[in-house]
Amino acid sequence: MFENLSERLERSFKILKGEGKITEINVAETLKDVRKALLEADVNYKVAKSFTDTVKQKALGQDVLTAVKPSQLMVKIVHDELTALMGGQATDISLEGRPAIILMAGLNGAGKTTMAGKLALMLKKQKHRRPLLAACDTFRPAAMEQLRVLAEQVDVPIHLELGATDPVQVALNAIQEAKAKGFDTVIVDTAGRQSIDEELMVQIQQIKGAINPSETLLVVDAMTGQDAVNTAKTFNERLEIDGVILTKLDGDTRGGAALSIRTVVDKPIKFVGTGEKMEALDVFHPERMADRILGMGDIVSLVERAQQQFDEEEAKRLQKKIAKNKFDYNDFYGQIQQVKKMGNIKELAAMIPGLGKQIKDIDIDENAFKRVEAMIDSMTPYEREHPECINISRKNRIARGSGNSIDEVNRMTKQFEQMRKAMHMMSGNKFTKLAMRMPRH
Repeated sequence: MFENLSERLERSFKILKGEGKITEINVAETLKDVRKALLEADVNYKVAKSFTDTVKQKALGQDVLTAVKPSQLMVKIVHDELTALMGGQATDISLEGRPAIILMAGLNGAGKTTMAGKLALMLKKQKHRRPLLAACDTFRPAAMEQLRVLAEQVDVPIHLELGATDPVQVALNAIQEAKAKGFDTVIVDTAGRQSIDEELMVQIQQIKGAINPSETLLVVDAMTGQDAVNTAKTFNERLEIDGVILTKLDGDTRGGAALSIRTVVDKPIKFVGTGEKMEALDVFHPERMADRILGMGDIVSLVERAQQQFDEEEAKRLQKKIAKNKFDYNDFYGQIQQVKKMGNIKELAAMIPGLGKQIKDIDIDENAFKRVEAMIDSMTPYEREHPECINISRKNRIARGSGNSIDEVNRMTKQFEQMRKAMHMMSGNKFTKLAMRMPRH
């Protein structure tokens, strides 16, 4: 995501490197390159022009402090304007009403049904809501089945009426069920189409009129670039949406939709899909996205993802085992699962300031965990609990059972022992003990 734009912007700022001051000539040259970079990222032409005009005006209106280089000042101005372009700050979802009703809209293929499941999981885990999913796509039976499967995955109840033909009535029935059973949120999944058509618009307008949702969210595919912006504009004109969920921002997308929607449609991007896992839905923070576009990383989002997977009771249990040097392969396996839930490894690494640029051309093997998991799966329960018992004959059996070489097994067990030893030594550090006793918020 945004890799090409980041590289182009970096090259643009180099025009100002070595310059003693900002002038109309060197700013014009820099911003000409910035505008090209934005257009290549599929940013709306008018948005790109307005953006560079604003940056130019602000750059020429500022004196460069002796402690700040012109290129650094330009990065700061561009960062601030990118943040403003994308909305300035995160916009929370409205959950008014009992139950709060969220209407999901979008075209087929954008990921609308999947996003309904992801949103249900997010509300359940982060806002402690009791959501009910409502399957109101009566045109496509497969959509109902898809939502049912997703509901099982995220352990959220679903209102499902197989054979129903009136989506308005299904939605109303779901709301009645929520009231009767004490669910505080209803997420209504609606039918999509291959392209925007009158039948779709009339149907979803009827649903919205009948259920009066507290939030209407449009799901658009970031991979479609300006088509995503045009889709959002058309839906908003007919439906008056409250916000946008951008999907597939983890893919090979140029990012123009994220930079254009707020200005063109005047509606905030509220969430972004960042992967295939059900946990891969993030609140959209314009400032953090600007950081990532300019190669500054996004350490706050990385920490938040880690906190979502953090289990305080489990952490205390592990701390005790580490202190006694009893950390075993069962514990190691569990930690791998938590890291995997956080998302794509390369994307996570790119959130660390300065690291994204270094690893952009490195092929990080996402299957590396699978090899380690296979080795642990090939161990007996006793071996997992007693790593020190694994001798050469046991390693040979583990290698055969996991489809790995004996060298790979040796490497994994050696690394595990080194990690185990380091963790045990750290557990005795007085600063580590103090940190473990500090209250967590």
